[in-house]
Amino acid sequence: MAISQRRVGASGLVVSAAGLGCNNFGRAGTVTETVEGTRAVIDAALASGVFFFDTADMYGADAGRSEELMGEVLEGRRDRVVLATKFGHERDMGYDFPAGRGSRRYVRLAVEQSLRRLRTDWIDLYQLHLPDPLTPIAETIDALDELVAEGKIRYYGHSNLDGWQIAEAEFTARTRSSGRFISAQNHYSLLARAAEREVLPAVNRYDLGFFPYFPLKNGLLTGKFTRDGGPSDSRIMQTRSHIWADAPWDALEAYRSFCDERGITMLQATFGWLLAQPGVSSVIAGATTPAQVEANAAAADAWAPTASDLAAIDGLFPLPEDPAAQM
Repeated sequence: MAISQRRVGASGLVVSAAGLGCNNFGRAGTVTETVEGTRAVIDAALASGVFFFDTADMYGADAGRSEELMGEVLEGRRDRVVLATKFGHERDMGYDFPAGRGSRRYVRLAVEQSLRRLRTDWIDLYQLHLPDPLTPIAETIDALDELVAEGKIRYYGHSNLDGWQIAEAEFTARTRSSGRFISAQNHYSLLARAAEREVLPAVNRYDLGFFPYFPLKNGLLTGKFTRDGGPSDSRIMQTRSHIWADAPWDALEAYRSFCDERGITMLQATFGWLLAQPGVSSVIAGATTPAQVEANAAAADAWAPTASDLAAIDGLFPLPEDPAAQM
């Protein structure tokens, strides 16, 4: 099976329009805590045409466990996937020291550990997970450029940067005639549209690819949940019931009616809306079962909204005047 593909910004990297978020691999209490559960989801993703996998060195009950499981499951078929991972989160990775996590020393320690866990010689997209207030962005760019030159990574991106930080990184790269970040990954969904204020304008101004994380808002935008509840075995009902309790159910019910009128599911509408946003290269959605990743893959090409559809959805989920009002 094949699904549509997209280029990441102005780079030569191409990814599947639906990506697989791998933060559930190795997570305690999930089916994908085990190698068998992880293998089932990855096998389903590849069979469904999803070949863009996004993880991070800190994912898993034990830091690094997601990468370890992926390395085992992908052995022998590494060339079939575009593999992205991240470095520089606040979680203790066991090789921390009193310096910035965007520093040259940290970057080189982190990449070697990720390559070992992933059982690969290269990472397609290596991403700074969080801004590093201790290290000049120029040093981080230089370190990443060295890794590109050595063949250990192909491209690099960033995650969770504000609009001004994205602009600073671009300006720094241009003035130094160095390589540049090709992508940004930030929280973005119909229920969390703050990225539209400064992040997405910066992304589009500098021709970056954009990857929204939490695009389905813990499942609230899939249609599986109602005002009366949802799947009892879901993470949101088991450990994050406040997200369900605080959800804007009037808007979500109106959204369901919008989808019913067009003969589509909420999942299909959500993917369609996200992929219609300028700059979005892939919708990275997590999954713990083959059925979930198969549904996400099918949703990527199921519905393309018209301009009037987009206007109607914007009316249901307007960008709040107060940024703190986002879920």
